[in-house]
Amino acid sequence: MRRDPGTPERDAGSASDSDVLELPAASSSTAIALDELELVYAFIYARVGNRADAEDLTQQVALKAIPRLRQGAPASAIRGYLFATARSVLGGFWSTRLGLSEAELHEDLAMALPAGPHSEESAERASRILAGLSDNYRRVLELRFLHGYSLKEVAAEMRSTVGAVKVMQLRALRAAAKVRLDG
Repeated sequence: MRRDPGTPERDAGSASDSDVLELPAASSSTAIALDELELVYAFIYARVGNRADAEDLTQQVALKAIPRLRQGAPASAIRGYLFATARSVLGGFWSTRLGLSEAELHEDLAMALPAGPHSEESAERASRILAGLSDNYRRVLELRFLHGYSLKEVAAEMRSTVGAVKVMQLRALRAAAKVRLDG
């Protein structure tokens, strides 16, 4: 315990309410991780949209990641591990929440297009490509990419199986790539 030089020393046996118990210092890796948890919380909150879930998930990340940290690891490695753990925890959260397997969820996330400005030219080009496809191919691509349906939702809408929709989507994308726009 640090004492002010002007404060008289007390007897070790006389404890008072103002005495502070000093705990052993946290390892540097743990201290770095605890500092980074605010960023992890912000990352999770941006993806779940509510405070209670974000706090719970951040706590899960801390409980999973901190005990496994390598002592003496650089801050960048610790940050990377925390965010990798956060993505894993988020995957489990959304998998449970949406009733999907994590593999299907990761596949859907990998295929999601980032939102951004779209020009009328690109919208017109997409319309021409879709017009050049058969009805089934056009429908599967519209549902998946324009309406954001999951594979499971497309299968239900088209009265098919998830496996058949995966195959149809692959074939539809290959056919779309071959559509000629110059003629």
